[in-house]
Amino acid sequence: MTVQILELFGGIGSPRIALRNIGIPVKSIDYVEIDEKAVRSYNAMFENELKYKTQDVRGWNLKPDILIHGSPCQDFSIAGKQKGADPNSGTRSSLMWETLHIIEQMGVWKPRIVIWENVKNVLSKHMIHNFNKYLKKMKQMGYTNSYEVLNAMEFGLPQNRDRVFVISCLDGTYFKFDDLIRTEPPHIREYLEDTEEEKYIVTQPSMLRVIDKKPKNFNGYVKIIDSYCETITTKQMRSPNSGVIDLKDGRYRYLTERECWRLQGYSDEDFENALSVHPGREGCLNGALYHQAGNSIPVTIFESIFRKIFFGEVQKVTRQLSLLK
Repeated sequence: MTVQILELFGGIGSPRIALRNIGIPVKSIDYVEIDEKAVRSYNAMFENELKYKTQDVRGWNLKPDILIHGSPCQDFSIAGKQKGADPNSGTRSSLMWETLHIIEQMGVWKPRIVIWENVKNVLSKHMIHNFNKYLKKMKQMGYTNSYEVLNAMEFGLPQNRDRVFVISCLDGTYFKFDDLIRTEPPHIREYLEDTEEEKYIVTQPSMLRVIDKKPKNFNGYVKIIDSYCETITTKQMRSPNSGVIDLKDGRYRYLTERECWRLQGYSDEDFENALSVHPGREGCLNGALYHQAGNSIPVTIFESIFRKIFFGEVQKVTRQLSLLK
């Protein structure tokens, strides 16, 4: 059986990659993404399949088995000044409501599962009203909602990244997150390249001043990476970022573009395909590839979710041991 998915705000296709990785035949009946560079990377990664053009999510309609949307998070996040996502506010994050309009347009035939991912700050006191409104609207359309904050560190990636996942089911069941297969992450050294290339060396005085300093505010620190990194961001040359590598000679370097893709669960082949359409400028950091990694959803989290949905695979041993404590 081929699973049909619809990817809204699809980025570089982490749910489709996850389904491919665990051997589930998948057809993306459509993919909606307004970032033209992300679309090029997506098409390069799935070059033997249907090509997509840049599309806005508004005014669109099709009928998938699973709908996945990672609507823009900027206006939910602290870094984005928490502008919010009230309907008709015009913020990027308010596009989340377009997903509900799409589902409503489907009439009696709705996707049986809807997955929404966003930053943890959607649960803050400033944003929770929109989060609750989303759950209420989904319930009104016949869905049961379950949500949990999941960290990439629990799913085999040495990246401290918290994100909220909402899974809405049309059959009346509630998705239980507690028995998802979780995997201890390896040391980050397994994801790193052996490079001291000049373009990755931190030279900006504004960055050097805040490396390994006690944070005074949100913009006041850059961590020295030890066994894991902080959240992969869309830019490395800013504070805060994912952290820097100590070269042990008084110099520090940024994570490379390839490392950021690896730390989001992508293979080197996936990265090479994207690099082929975004070669960047010699001697400069590749902004497009950093941006796409930072905006992505960890592939391994989707792998665990889909293993439970399609194979019924759960972490039974961990649950049994926990009950004995």
